[in-house]
Amino acid sequence: MTRTTIIANQPHLRPTARELRWFVHIDRHGPQSSEFLYELTKDTHRCKDTALRRLLALREAGYTCLPRQQRQIARADFHPYVYDLTAKGFEYLSYYHQLERHARPTGHWWHGFWVSAVTSATEIQATRTDLEYVPAARILAIKQATLGMPLSKGQLIPDQLFAIKYPDGYRAFALEVDRGTEPVQSSAARKSLQRSVEQYREVLRGRLHQRHYGLKSNLIVLWVFQSRARERQFRELLRPDEAAFRTAVVEMEFPSVGVTLDAAKFLLSI
Repeated sequence: MTRTTIIANQPHLRPTARELRWFVHIDRHGPQSSEFLYELTKDTHRCKDTALRRLLALREAGYTCLPRQQRQIARADFHPYVYDLTAKGFEYLSYYHQLERHARPTGHWWHGFWVSAVTSATEIQATRTDLEYVPAARILAIKQATLGMPLSKGQLIPDQLFAIKYPDGYRAFALEVDRGTEPVQSSAARKSLQRSVEQYREVLRGRLHQRHYGLKSNLIVLWVFQSRARERQFRELLRPDEAAFRTAVVEMEFPSVGVTLDAAKFLLSI
């Protein structure tokens, strides 16, 4: 009998309060690296080795898994493990917390993982500064809306949506994570940076986010780039007065908790 079977068959192995926080965070944001999960609960549990051992135990007990896509990267062994919930993990969490999984990033796995890293860091940073992070699921529930906003032609689907409660009120944010896979401009009917900017201009001009989501606050569009050259290309598309577009740069192949937290801190302080 393997060690995995022994652990999985132990009926007393139940997630703790800290581990339920991990589950909620993964459900809300998407797959998370061990670095981000440790940072999430560092306020109550300082020992990183204990956190890593518990993550291993939860995986071997069948609550979490390691998505295979994380191995499809150079020097994968040098990066922290990325965890996601299994069907068993989602079921266990559902007894304690309303699931938000319908609002997690979709599409290409690596893009979704980057989106989940940025929103995860944003919630962690917001909580550390006594701000309230409002996830997409709560926003969409206001009017039972979809993430996609209808436009005059087609629809605009942000990579993610959230709000922050500041001392002076709420601000809503649409997140766009650019990994440099789309053209800056394109004459074809395909997604490009220019087309995305034009779509957000229509949203902001018509306050479509307020009508569609039922929000009262203004909308800020956060763009996160993986190179400064790409950010410069993007900024050339903007007008001088377009303050609703904010940018940050995270120059790395795999999300690092320190760098991503710094980017989140910068975005939230503007």
